[in-house]
This record gives sequence, structure tokens and C-alpha cells, in this order.
Amino acid sequence: MVSIPKMLGNEQQALIKIEGMSCTDCEHHIKTALEGAGAMAVEANWERGEARFTWAKEVSEEDLKGAVHAAGYQPKEITLIGTLGASPDPTGSAQAHKAQAKVPGAPGFDYDLVIVGAGSAAFAGAIKAKEAGYSVALIERGTIGGTCVNIGCVPSKALLKAGEIYWQAGHHPLEGVSTTACKMDLGAVVAQKDDLVTHLRQAKYTNLIAGYGFDVIQGNARFTSPSKVEVNGNAISAQAFIVATGASPAIPPIPGLETTGYLTSTTALDLTEIPGRLAVIGANAIGLELGQFFQHIGSEVTFIDVAPRIAPFEEPEVSDILAGILTSQGAMIHAGAQVLEVKRTGNHIDITIAVSGKQVVVAADQVLIATGRQPNTAGLGLETAGVAIDSHGAVIVDSHLRTANPVIFAAGDVTGAPQFVYVSAYEGALAVDNAILGATRDVDFSGLPRVTFTLPQVASAGVTEAQARESGAEVIVSVLPLSAVPRALVNHETAGLVKLVADGPSRRLLGATVLSDAAGEIIQSAVLAIRHDITVDDLASTFHPYLTMVESIKLAAQTFDRDVSKLSCCAA
Repeated sequence: MVSIPKMLGNEQQALIKIEGMSCTDCEHHIKTALEGAGAMAVEANWERGEARFTWAKEVSEEDLKGAVHAAGYQPKEITLIGTLGASPDPTGSAQAHKAQAKVPGAPGFDYDLVIVGAGSAAFAGAIKAKEAGYSVALIERGTIGGTCVNIGCVPSKALLKAGEIYWQAGHHPLEGVSTTACKMDLGAVVAQKDDLVTHLRQAKYTNLIAGYGFDVIQGNARFTSPSKVEVNGNAISAQAFIVATGASPAIPPIPGLETTGYLTSTTALDLTEIPGRLAVIGANAIGLELGQFFQHIGSEVTFIDVAPRIAPFEEPEVSDILAGILTSQGAMIHAGAQVLEVKRTGNHIDITIAVSGKQVVVAADQVLIATGRQPNTAGLGLETAGVAIDSHGAVIVDSHLRTANPVIFAAGDVTGAPQFVYVSAYEGALAVDNAILGATRDVDFSGLPRVTFTLPQVASAGVTEAQARESGAEVIVSVLPLSAVPRALVNHETAGLVKLVADGPSRRLLGATVLSDAAGEIIQSAVLAIRHDITVDDLASTFHPYLTMVESIKLAAQTFDRDVSKLSCCAA
């Protein structure tokens, strides 16, 4: 946002950020202070650390900030959020710089912005729009909060942590330390997970609705024209729309699957009894995470994937090492396998697969389908609104997230973008910038990280070696085994690697992959390097604390030119 000039030609709607408010009494003190300095219609909110008010032309910025400071608080920037009775001052409003910016509270519309969905993309967009002074409604047919907090990141990682602790209690590598893993009470683990989900949904989603002042309408939204949606029999118009309906588990057309029954990444999180034998169809991130979790708590797990290797989108070295880790822990893996049929036989399920030129029958008590997710676009009436979708059901958008209808944008999983919560939030905010604030920002995924929360973790950023070569780049590669990383040696956990891919002529880092404990934390160094065109020489010469796993990035960068096995500890 752009700071407002000290004096204005008309009364303006403005917002001031304030540090130090901690309760409703603080709101009263701020209201009194600002009104005493000449502000009108002051509304303070301690949770958001801000106050909104009408700013008259005769009141200076110094007077307003001075009043806040005199009341015992720390005033920050003042931002224009609208104009009363006049066009926005072109020097004071970011949205006024663009002719295509929408006008807050334009007549003839129910809302400035309507967002279909109420997950991370929707909330990021709604918050940004409300902070800029626009009226917003979210339409949600399910549970507030979307996938991540309810049935995705939060609950799954809560279970994975429980599985990790349980497994390590019986399988840690340290001599002289006696631990045992008693029988797991999966019901208690799931109950604690549910409590966490309820708390975070309330704290990070539901509580924000009143605080920011946008409306949430419960029901099914359907576009009835290019500029209206209908929900619960009521037509709602808006200057702009964002479709942010997310995605759901994709179920492949396997003969017998529907009649036999199956688990998805959603329903598997609610099991309270440990399956004796679990077949996981799909060995990418979700399948590997949940499959290993059940393996860690006592299930016999078989992974089945049509791709020639597990983790097929990662570097092949990662697939090989991770497959070795899983099989050493008791898993069976069938890669390059086609599932021919699923049927129930007595009290178990038989999965017939074709692999290596022969048919194999895998017996299981439960089948988990983890073959990806499909965008939630059915029943939205997108064709009526002039919004196109692709063959997978994803909304087609341009680099600005605009659909074929110029007033309808889309963000998050429904667009077929990388399905990470941080991508959805990023796109939700960017869509608001372009839809109503007059910006023309392009989506930029350079350095985008991804993490698979297996044990050990897999984390990647940028491009793989194969992708870099396919792009025509002159590639140089470094592969560092964890056995060369002092922290891994201390932990007695050396199954893993760090792989760096760089452009040969410039030596800029193009991609990184880490298979290790805390890989999700380590990868952020590579994200910043890729994002800001840092070279592997810069990485190698940057301080990295000794006896940390992130030091592996420095060692891998040194490996481009040196044999790190011949260096002393901390050698530069």
C-alpha cells in the first residue's frame, strides 16, 4: 500500500497501523486519541492492530500519529482505502494508478468482490480486499477453512508426528539407549488430531470473519450469468469474482473399486483401528506419507504405482534411496504396475496387478487411493459465466489468474496450480490485486518448494536435473550423500542425499533436492538462492552453522569443485 499525503483535497477513508494494542480498552484509547486529533468515525481493532477513520483535509498526518503516540502506542503507516464524494487522489491510492481498478462500493452491486470457496486462497483474498476497503462475501458449501486445516496438511502431519515418535521408540539407531513402543491407541491419537483441527480452524479462519468484517454465506454457489451467482435461491452480484473451490481426491476407474470400498486421504485420517494389511495405490507424496504412517504404527503396507518408480516427480536418486528405506522398514513396492481389478474375497480384498509382464495378487484389509486430486468445478455453472475449464476440470486462467470472463478470476487448487496451501494463499492475494486493485501481477513460481513428509523428508525447489536439461540449459550437478554430512553422522542417520543443479556458464543455482531429516527446513536456503540468482560459489562461501543439517547445502555447493571428504570440519 502507498502512504497517504500529509494533506488531502477531500475527506478520505483511511487506515492506520498501530503497534501496542492488546485489548478492547486499547481500542477505546485509540478512538479517543484519533478523534481528539480531528479524525472522524474511528473504528479501532486491537486484534488486527489498526484503526479505520475518515480523514478530513485540515488534519495533518503528524497530528494523527502524534495523538496515537501520546496515548502510549506506536503509530505506523497511514493508508488510503477510499474517497468520500470524490475520485481517489492519484498520488495517494495504489489502486487509482490503474484505470481498471474497481471502485469500492460501486452502485448496482451487492458486493465489490465475491469469492466462491472459504479455504486458504479465499481467506487470503478476502483479507487483502477488506484491508483495501472493499466489501467481500465468501460462499462456502462445506466446512470453513478448506482442505489444509480440515483434511489436509494439519491433520495429516499431526498423525505423521505420532507415527514418527512411535516408530523411533522401537527403532532408533543409538546404542545403549533402551526404549520400547507399546501398543498404540490410534483412537486417542485421532481425537487429539481432531481437537487441534478444531482449534486451528477457529483461530485461523472462523475468528477472522468478524474481525475483518466480510460475509460468509453457507450454501452451493452457481453462476447464473457472467456477473451473478445464485446461492440458496438468492442472486448475488459483484464487480469481480474469484473461484477458489479447491480440489478433492481423484478416484481412478478401477474395476470393482466402487463396490469393494476404499479409503482416501480424507477418510484415512479418521481410522481408529490400525489396518492389518494396507494397499496404497499411488506412491507420490500423499500415498508415501500416509502409507509410511500406517507402516510405522503396525500395518503391513504395499505401495502400488503405475509410474516406473515411487516419488516419480523427484530426482531418481531420491526414489532409489527412499524405496530402500521403505523396504528396509517392511514395505512391499510394486512400481510400473497396472491395477487390473479390486474385489473382496472373504474377509479381505484382493488387488490384481500387472507388473513386469505377469499378474500378481496383493491381499489387503484396506485399500487407500492416493492417485492425485481433481479440481472442484462441477455444478458451479462456469459455462454459463463464460469460464473455460481444461480436460482435467481445472479452471483455465492466464498469468494474471483471469479466466475467459474478464471479471472472474480463479486461485488455488481449482486452477491446477501446484497443490500447496502456500500457493493457494499466494494466488488468492494476487487475484485480488489484479481483480479489484488495478494491478497486473504475473504468477511467479520460481524457487517454489515442495516437501514430502516421509521419514526422512523429501524437499525440492526449482527444477530437477532432467527438467533443466530438457530446457536446453548447460547443466552441472552435485550429489552429496548424507554420509558426508557431520550432523547426519552424529545422528546415525545417513540414508539420504543433497543434490544441486546449476547452470554451467553462470553457476546460478537452478534446483535443489534434499532427502534427510528436516529437509523441509533445509530447502529454504535453496529457495532463496534460486529466487535471487545466487551462484553455487556464493552458497559455498556463505556461513552455515556447524553440526546442523542445513550445512549440507554448503557442502553440496563445495562438491561442485572439491572433494569434501578431504576437508576438515568446517573447512571453507
